[in-house]
Amino acid sequence: MKIGMVGLGRMGLNMARRLINGGHDVIAWNRSADKIMEAEESGATGAESIEKMVGMLEAPRTIWIMLPAGKVTDDMVEKLSRLLSEGDLIIEGGNSLYKDDLSRSKALVASGIHYADAGVSGGIWGLTEGYCIMVGASKPDYGRMVPLLETLCVPGGFMHCGKVGAGHFVKMVHNGIEYAMMEAYGEGFEILKKSIYGEDLDMSAVSSMWNRGSVIRSWLLELLEDGFRDDPSLSEVRGVVPDSGEGRWTVQEAIDLGVAAPAIGASLFRRFDSTLEDPFALRVMSTLRNRFGGHKMVTVDPSDSLKKS
Repeated sequence: MKIGMVGLGRMGLNMARRLINGGHDVIAWNRSADKIMEAEESGATGAESIEKMVGMLEAPRTIWIMLPAGKVTDDMVEKLSRLLSEGDLIIEGGNSLYKDDLSRSKALVASGIHYADAGVSGGIWGLTEGYCIMVGASKPDYGRMVPLLETLCVPGGFMHCGKVGAGHFVKMVHNGIEYAMMEAYGEGFEILKKSIYGEDLDMSAVSSMWNRGSVIRSWLLELLEDGFRDDPSLSEVRGVVPDSGEGRWTVQEAIDLGVAAPAIGASLFRRFDSTLEDPFALRVMSTLRNRFGGHKMVTVDPSDSLKKS
């Protein structure tokens, strides 16, 4: 299948590579030329502009967007709406708020351009391990996407969640759960570290042991095992964990629906405090975000005199 890929960041470039490895023909564009060159080295056909990318695709075209949520994506969808034709499909794969998907889809109706939202999970490991993708689209548009999803995802790792907006809604809740899980792991390891047994406990070994038969085993614990092995006390990491948006949206949705979500809410508020303190729990969370998503960590300046927990 031939597809245009817009945005070659941490996620977009690896998704393009996985599609190429699966036999798809990828036309790639990014605002920085070096990323286009990286995609070309992996077998993609680079496009110097969005206009040229559209011209290199035959109708009905399929274009997958992997850009930051908000105005950047809004502007790209608006630009594509002036270049594409009736029957073409835009897939928005970033972490957009589902309400933005609804407004974009509505704006495209008159031109006959189709729109789908895809919540993508898998982080920087997706290239080798495969992704999990949650789709919001009409059934026919979802059907058009299946060959791409079968290549991108682990077996059984994609789903038609419902009409437009449903994919990003399910991904939003997924990320809210992720916030709470990371907070729970962080709190647990801080309790271990500060206990009378903390000096003698090998946190990497604890992570490894818990991942073998315990009810709290998970991929996050696998990543923590590696993180603790590389830096047993996480002394090189500052406990700064940004709020990336999805957790906030999940909490707001819970409020609007009258759903009690104390764990997700507390994990969000904890992140608001992360710029003011440096607890071990937040260093655990920062390490996890780096391990699964490649998110930058705030590391310790050698001249920093801050004492670690």
